[in-house]
Order: sequence, then C-alpha cells, then structure tokens
Amino acid sequence: MTVERAWLRRPLASVGVTGPSMSPTLRHGDALLVRVGARAIRPGDVVVAVFRTRPDLLVVKRAVRPQDGGWWVRGDNDLVTDDSRAYGVADVLGRVVLRYWPRPGRVPRRREL
Repeated sequence: MTVERAWLRRPLASVGVTGPSMSPTLRHGDALLVRVGARAIRPGDVVVAVFRTRPDLLVVKRAVRPQDGGWWVRGDNDLVTDDSRAYGVADVLGRVVLRYWPRPGRVPRRREL
C-alpha cells in the first residue's frame, strides 16, 4: 500500500491498495477513504498503519489487539505474512471508512480473527 504521509494530516485521506495481503476484503487497485484521528480504533477495524520496525512502510491491515502502546495488525489473506507476524507492533494512523473505487461500498469491520 502506497500513500504520502502528508495526506494523512487531513481529517479524511484517500489511499490506494497494492498487493494481495487484504484479499478477499480488499484487492489490488482498490481506492479507500481513511478517517484520520476519529474515534478510537477497535479490534476488527481495517486501518492504515506504520510498523515501528519499518517506519518507511505504510500498510492497510486489520487491527487485531492493542499491544505495547500500538496495535497488532494482520492481513485478511493468511498466505501473505507482511503484517505483525513479520514486523511486530504497528502504530495506527487512521481507520478505513469505505472503498470508493472500483467497487464502492463499506469495508466490513469485523471478521473472525
């Protein structure tokens, strides 16, 4: 997932998904609307985050549980391990509100974690 950090200083930001880690919930090429600094993150939310061990890597993942002042995050595709299993705790920058392209609609908040 690629996004400019400056965009995340606004209350609402647009981000694009790259890669298969959130499949089937999100697909490569999906465009998302992200709410920055709104309500507290809850387990099951899809979020934009940055790993503490990889501050250059911004990702779209699902928040699993709070841990060490950040969040343990995972992708919905268990075959791809570019999440907290590989990089540890992440700091959440915003919560995904909806997908607006190419298949507009809400992003499901929960899945079996």
